[in-house]
Amino acid sequence: MHLNLSLSTLYKISDMLVKTIKPISLACLLLSPIVNSTDLPSWQNTVLPNSPSLRGSAMIDNSLWVSGGNNIVFVSQDAGKTWLDKSVDIPLKTGFRDIALFDSKTAIVMGAGSGEQSVLYKTIDGGDSWQLLYQNIDKEGFFDSIAFWDRNNGLLMGDPVDGFYVIKKTIDGGKTWRRISINNIPQFVEKEAAFAASGNTLIVGEKGKAWLTTGGFSASVYSSDDFGETWQRHAVPLFSDTQTAGGYGLALNHQQQIFVVGGDYEQRPASYPNISTFTNNTWQAVSAGQHGLRSAMSCQGYICITTGKTSSDISFNAGKSWQVLDNPMGKKEDKGFYTLASSKMMFLAAGSDGKVGVYSFRGK
Repeated sequence: MHLNLSLSTLYKISDMLVKTIKPISLACLLLSPIVNSTDLPSWQNTVLPNSPSLRGSAMIDNSLWVSGGNNIVFVSQDAGKTWLDKSVDIPLKTGFRDIALFDSKTAIVMGAGSGEQSVLYKTIDGGDSWQLLYQNIDKEGFFDSIAFWDRNNGLLMGDPVDGFYVIKKTIDGGKTWRRISINNIPQFVEKEAAFAASGNTLIVGEKGKAWLTTGGFSASVYSSDDFGETWQRHAVPLFSDTQTAGGYGLALNHQQQIFVVGGDYEQRPASYPNISTFTNNTWQAVSAGQHGLRSAMSCQGYICITTGKTSSDISFNAGKSWQVLDNPMGKKEDKGFYTLASSKMMFLAAGSDGKVGVYSFRGK
């Protein structure tokens, strides 16, 4: 049976169902045959002051956070309607390229950079004040991404030191970190590299699962099934012909199916394989139109969005098929974003020149 319902009607139906039965995704109602492009929401775009480059994003409910170069952190507590500057005021200058958000007031931001520029700062008051949580002391060290299963248990990924990626684990909310034994991590391959591009280089899932992705004349995903204690490396079918190519970001759909996105930041608009997924016990390329570099992906229910600086794509069937997601803001090759986050049928994106976008399927 084919139901010709508008998205606004579906929003209302979903809201009623969510209040009466266990939480389900609105997207369960959004089967691709009934989606009409004219019914889709529009990007709600904002440009933050001083045009910062934004690489980190996180959100829970209506609490939206973005971060970037020069210690920048901006926070919205009203679903993106207004933004407040909550930047970390310290002498050290770093680029905050990842955010772990625990509630509307509690967050950890990760600074990426050489040596002491790689830091973790924490706030418990919505960004009004920040405390140094952890600082890298290895001259070769460079933080790439953080991810937490809960408030206490999390992982940190850094560039290789002594021939192995630095993977550290905390069980006390980031106060102390233990490096995972190099005996439990595959030695990185020649010219392999990790990209701190979007805050999605390392992610965690249910039942102690975790993944990280790398590139550099290769495209790989490392996986762990035991809360990060041991890791296995898998080659994935992404563009990997150059030193700046490979995996840039990871995401899970609502079925905990893992995806990796990537490409080459020196060939952003070029055509090449840019999405892969693990299905039927193997990594397979996803046909998504090959619209250039994709650095981030996020899903809510059956709806998934992937983005890169040049443009974005959207899927209505949990990542099986994709179509271009238009954005009127920006120049021809700057229609997309660097980073994505999502919560309760709303997507938060952030990118170059202070550009922030909110794409919402929530009911009015």
